[in-house]
Amino acid sequence: MTKKTTWRTKHKHEWCAAGMGILLLALAGCAGESTKPAPTMTQDQVRSNADKAFEKLKQEEKHRPADSGVTPY
Repeated sequence: MTKKTTWRTKHKHEWCAAGMGILLLALAGCAGESTKPAPTMTQDQVRSNADKAFEKLKQEEKHRPADSGVTPY
């Protein structure tokens, strides 16, 4: 083996080790981030959203043609 080939092989292993180290640090950094808690809704918010949805449903029911074949609730 010539000096040039030996030098390339040696540095190739160093670059590979450095790349693997950076990859491991990046993975550890991403794993260390804390997750954000899911937003919680109060019972009043849930009730308000349900009321709005029900009102919208009633409005759609009023505007539906009588011969559509769908019976009202």
